[in-house]
Amino acid sequence: MPDNANNRGVTGQRHERHEGDEENGGNGEATARDTIELRAFMGLAELFRKRGWSVPLPVRVQPGTTGPELLRQLDIAPEQVEVVFVNGKAVSPDLAVMSGGDRVALAPPGVPGPYRVLLGFRKM
Repeated sequence: MPDNANNRGVTGQRHERHEGDEENGGNGEATARDTIELRAFMGLAELFRKRGWSVPLPVRVQPGTTGPELLRQLDIAPEQVEVVFVNGKAVSPDLAVMSGGDRVALAPPGVPGPYRVLLGFRKM
């Protein structure tokens, strides 16, 4: 992982201690209760590869984490993401809210028209 990704909540990296860590054995390890399963499409998938991130990428989040908070945590520029899928529902990044256990995917601008219709975000 790049040095700038440390303490960003990506599982397998060094984590800051969070309230409730004691419930997880006190070792700061992420559990399904506080981890999302993150995927990326098109150019964002290439970004994941360049950063050496697994797919899906387990990412530790706080309950109610917003799309902009997640992007900051991952050091991904907001203009690189047009749509966030949370448990299969397409929403704009500003409206996305997620918690541990959620399945999340990021889609960049430029997804071709037919795929936009199939994925459910043609009007965004």
